[in-house]
Amino acid sequence: MFARHGRPRVLTPVARQLRAALQSTVVCALVLLPSACRSRPAVTPGPDATRPSPSGAPVGAVTPVGGAESTAPATAPAASRTPAGRGTSAVPAAPARPRVSEDAPPPPREFRGVWVASVANIDWPSSRTLTTAQQQQELIDLLDRAAALKLNAVIFQVRPAADALYASKIEPWSEYLTGTQGRAPQPLWDPLEFAVREAHKRNLELHAWFNPYRAKHPGAKSALAGSHIARTNPSLVKRYGEYLWMDPGEKAVRERTVRVVLDVVQRYDIDGVHIDDYFYPYPETTRRGREIPFPDDASFKKYRAGGGTLGRSDWRRQNVDLLVQALNDGVHQIKPWVKFGISPFGIWRPGYPAQIRGFDAYEKLYADGRKWLREGWVDYFTPQLYWPTTKEAQSYPVLLEWWAKENVHARHLWPGNFTSRAGGPGASAFPVSELVEQIRVTRVQPGATGNVHFSMKSFLINQANMNEALTDGPYAQSALVPPTSWLLVPAPPVPSVRLLDGTSLPTIELGTYGKDAPWQWLVQSRTDQEWITQILPGTTTRVVLPASGINKVTVRAVNRLGIESAPISITMTVGPLQHEPADGEEFAVLRHTVRVASTFTRLTSRGRADGR
Repeated sequence: MFARHGRPRVLTPVARQLRAALQSTVVCALVLLPSACRSRPAVTPGPDATRPSPSGAPVGAVTPVGGAESTAPATAPAASRTPAGRGTSAVPAAPARPRVSEDAPPPPREFRGVWVASVANIDWPSSRTLTTAQQQQELIDLLDRAAALKLNAVIFQVRPAADALYASKIEPWSEYLTGTQGRAPQPLWDPLEFAVREAHKRNLELHAWFNPYRAKHPGAKSALAGSHIARTNPSLVKRYGEYLWMDPGEKAVRERTVRVVLDVVQRYDIDGVHIDDYFYPYPETTRRGREIPFPDDASFKKYRAGGGTLGRSDWRRQNVDLLVQALNDGVHQIKPWVKFGISPFGIWRPGYPAQIRGFDAYEKLYADGRKWLREGWVDYFTPQLYWPTTKEAQSYPVLLEWWAKENVHARHLWPGNFTSRAGGPGASAFPVSELVEQIRVTRVQPGATGNVHFSMKSFLINQANMNEALTDGPYAQSALVPPTSWLLVPAPPVPSVRLLDGTSLPTIELGTYGKDAPWQWLVQSRTDQEWITQILPGTTTRVVLPASGINKVTVRAVNRLGIESAPISITMTVGPLQHEPADGEEFAVLRHTVRVASTFTRLTSRGRADGR
């Protein structure tokens, strides 16, 4: 399978048979349960190697050189042992020096996202009057900054108010892009298509962020376009305070939002669909401070006339529940690998847990975030925990722990952080050290595996030198997105690795067996002092190794949901290059793949593993 010294390797008969079986029955059309395809033990582990955790190492963990394997073994080294029947005299062995483990360590795993808000030109574009070239350059600068900070996901707002920052036949171009709603950018370009392509070049996931119900923001300056829903279907849109709001109680509104979202999922290579905390609107008040009721009498009367029995509050929550469920199902029916996530207000209800006080999103926004999490209707959940760790009535660690306990389906829990308050002005600001502390608290909370920052502008201006605080601290090392093991996607392809001759620096060539390319490459290089990890886009075909003195390279392919392939390693010696796996080891890899395929057949005969 691998070439050695320029000659093809001769496979054993058994290995040849298994490779043929693999190619004919597995590689051509293999779809595996991701949970069965997580990172495998190294093909040729050393006698003291530690097996990697399926989900990767916690980013906060620090392993000394050699990790758990760096301590001297309990028994004498092999050179000092006395074989049975040969007497007991031996030369005393020198103390064993700490060494680096034979197997590559589990890669760091952490979601590091950032919201990029387009509403009111908060983050991008910075102005409604920029040229196409200026808009594109701003977006490139933004993505470059995200990559430099070692973030791995951008949550990009594409529908702020029943409009579109992409080419849509359903809704008009956004005024935040061109200054006039309905007017296309000139020269014509598609910001979402551009953002997806450029994000993926930089190893960043791109999640499309939709506001499901808002129809007009108070900061809007343009007249509504003729194709806007308030023009085409005015009965579906209500004026509420300074807003226009689509009525969640109208079935046609839910169907329109689902249609808009699924149109984007179908046409763009996005990695996630995201909705935020705006369901029913935050309460508006009169000048005297009296709360204004949302004007949905007509849709509620229609519901009751049709035989509905729920009270208005429960009915409103049901309307939102139906949208959440429809989006979750629809996204995965079109593209099973696209993640669906929600970022609700950080408090479910006051008193949950007991010390928590504040806004009641359950009763005021009619958002039952706990139900969505308990039902498993999301792939990731991002409660907006926008308060300091020291604020008792809205305690960051207490709320995070409560949400983690509600996460009975073990979905991704990635809390949202009000990063723009770190080092900012005003009474609600907190120091950058508090932001770093929030990341630390997230890391030590079981079940929480990342953070999402609001918003990108604070990183662009490097507010209070927060960028250095992150890259010198918690984000010093790149991280893979945690694996999403409950969605059905093809297994990552089997990698091939070759050391190139005639290069001034050690360089490897990456490929796969079969036609499929990975989403990412995980390349780990071993020296006498450490393992060095590189996370690279799946389009990468050549890699210059990052240091001198490398004696082993281990490569894994990673698919769209963060699932790793079995490792393939090459060992570098003073003499000729030794390629792994050897014949017997190759047999083990093939045998393992075929076994996983048979497991998939049994499971799919009963339906999806999570009952979806």
